[in-house]
Amino acid sequence: MLILQNISYTHSNKNLLFDAINLTVNRQEKIALIGNNGSGKSTLLKIIAKELQPVDGLINSLAEPYYVPQIFGQYNHLTVAQALRIEDKLNALKEILNGNTSEDNFNVLNDDWTIEDRCTEALNYWQLNNLDLSQKMETLSGGQKTKVFLAGISIHQPELVLLDEPSNHLDVTGRQLLYDFIQTTKSTIIVVSHDRKLLYLLNTVCELSKHGIKVYGGNYEFYSEQKLIEKNALNQDLQSKEKALRKAKEKERETAERQHKLDSRGKAKQEKAGVAKIMMNTLRNNAENSTSKMKGVHAEKIGGISQELQELRSTLPDIDKMKFGFDNSNLHKGKILFNATEINCSYNNQLLWKDNFTFQITSGERLALRGLNGSGKTTLIKIILGKLEPQIGTVYRAENKSVYIDQDYSLIDNRLKVYEQAQQFNTTALQEHEIKIRLNRFLFGKDDWDKTCNALSGGEKMRLMLCCLTIGNQSPDLIILDEPTNNLDIQNIEILTLAINEYEGTLIVVSHDETFLEQTKINLTIQL
Repeated sequence: MLILQNISYTHSNKNLLFDAINLTVNRQEKIALIGNNGSGKSTLLKIIAKELQPVDGLINSLAEPYYVPQIFGQYNHLTVAQALRIEDKLNALKEILNGNTSEDNFNVLNDDWTIEDRCTEALNYWQLNNLDLSQKMETLSGGQKTKVFLAGISIHQPELVLLDEPSNHLDVTGRQLLYDFIQTTKSTIIVVSHDRKLLYLLNTVCELSKHGIKVYGGNYEFYSEQKLIEKNALNQDLQSKEKALRKAKEKERETAERQHKLDSRGKAKQEKAGVAKIMMNTLRNNAENSTSKMKGVHAEKIGGISQELQELRSTLPDIDKMKFGFDNSNLHKGKILFNATEINCSYNNQLLWKDNFTFQITSGERLALRGLNGSGKTTLIKIILGKLEPQIGTVYRAENKSVYIDQDYSLIDNRLKVYEQAQQFNTTALQEHEIKIRLNRFLFGKDDWDKTCNALSGGEKMRLMLCCLTIGNQSPDLIILDEPTNNLDIQNIEILTLAINEYEGTLIVVSHDETFLEQTKINLTIQL
């Protein structure tokens, strides 16, 4: 179906993104293309889709790919029909049905008499029943734009489908439709996604890194098991190498002590025997040369083991190098933080919620805030944070320290440098070196301290934000996460998950990522 041979790509700034990529995709195979942010997953999809040209290598494809991009802004000026590349066919069909049976119309239609029916059926499947094909793409939400392009799969019926983060803008219902499609389609598909529920549905995982593509012959669960085996083997190698280094240093010390004793004993004997001074100097020089040579042998051995150890440590995943260190919230568990009684809001003389809401949030709880897009989740968050008052009902808010974290990590000031941003949260007068130790714990070394926050990726901003929260004198009493995994790769989602699980305060999460909700031990749900 598809063969990539020695594909290489270089950025416009001449930096090599990946080199000599080889991959064979079989008919009806369902592939997950994963890798850290910046590894080139989206770029490789665009190369397969013929939207970018590789600097080297060959692509042999037996099918024309259908590509669903991650970003849709480039289509905003087009109508839905134009974006789906079906406008000409629909117009030709309309003309023929109206009696204009010109050869041009028949050529454009190309015997595709079911094009209109397929459009209706596909749009209905993706819950776009009332969508006007002449509507401009810019009038649609992110989720609707995704669904338009997903509907295009059924309309064009391609053999090869390329999906770049297809679940990013979809709500729970939209995601379930996507999962059902993935399971039932007969098309060959390659998916770039951090949605682990989606990844479990794909039968092959391909991991892209600077070393190339590594193929794991199973779904994401199988991939995770294999990575754990690799991680355990690496940890064993590390322990073995650390043990060898300790032994080498111990041997060096023992040898030096023994040599020192022998030299002292020999010198005492020579002095007692009355050996001539010139001979004493010769013997001393010989002993020093012997000791120096021995030191060189030990130093070389220790240096070699240290180098091997450093190389092994550099291959550790970032998540294994990090230390979080959240302090506990000052609030005792069970304290009422927020109480709402029969609340509602009104927009354009219409109530936002069909029924008034009554609920309570107590310290230490972990809640998921669920609802379709437009159901009022953001409004409710603003009410909980005290940024908005309900027009109906009453609320009680206990004094607490709360932090709201959105998917763009707006807590981070893009104008500041990394160290300056960390310093903003330094409420306990930590010394400069202490701030830098905290930054190091979150993988920000000295080369990063003077970087502007604007240059950071989504994952780096997330790590910096977590670091800032540990710099304050205490952890927040309440953390609200609003779609926190949308811009993160899998590794950074796992870092965020570990950090949140170490946090012992109150947590409210808005997320369509079922795996994230499950792994962060959410135990209560507010359904809007």
